[in-house]
Amino acid sequence: MKIEDKNNYILISSEEKNFQDFFLTFEKEHFNYNKKHVIVEVLGDFCASKENISLFLEYADKHQQNGTSFVIIVKDVNIDDFPETFNIVPTLVEAQDVLDMENMQRDLGF
Repeated sequence: MKIEDKNNYILISSEEKNFQDFFLTFEKEHFNYNKKHVIVEVLGDFCASKENISLFLEYADKHQQNGTSFVIIVKDVNIDDFPETFNIVPTLVEAQDVLDMENMQRDLGF
């Protein structure tokens, strides 16, 4: 797993060969980043199935509860298959936009 500490968030992407290995590594390391904004990039080589992406939902909920953002970058998935509060976008730029929007909402008390 590749972890990059950006200015206001952590970018996590995969160096593993399959989704299962990536997710297992993510689970072991997540406690280090649960109080920070996190963007997870799911690479196109993986099976971006609804079931695989849904595994991140509990982490997204934890981040929402503690006032931080959690965004998944994945292409070729139907976002309508997921809860509206689960941030899934196709590009890093859009993920950064989600972080900015959620920060503004928190600042305004929403």
